[in-house]
Amino acid sequence: MADTPRQTTTLRIDQDIKERLKTLADDRHSSAHALMLEAIAEYVEREEKRSQYRKEALAAWEEYQSTGEHITADETVTWLESWGSGHEQDAPACHK
Repeated sequence: MADTPRQTTTLRIDQDIKERLKTLADDRHSSAHALMLEAIAEYVEREEKRSQYRKEALAAWEEYQSTGEHITADETVTWLESWGSGHEQDAPACHK
């Protein structure tokens, strides 16, 4: 990110948030600007992952709707409970 040219963006924030941000920056021996960059980067990263998760969940649901292939909760629990035991099982196969 350091080699990428940066764009200037204006951000209007409430006075209360601005003061809290300044206090936090002082506590961390940083700048409010650096904290805002960090917060925005973390937010974008988290929301991209959340968006990808939703897309994958929707695709899985659509696949189930179209094929009927599934495993039951009981099958899943039995499999998970076998983890770390001397009798670890393979993942259950999907079925209709």
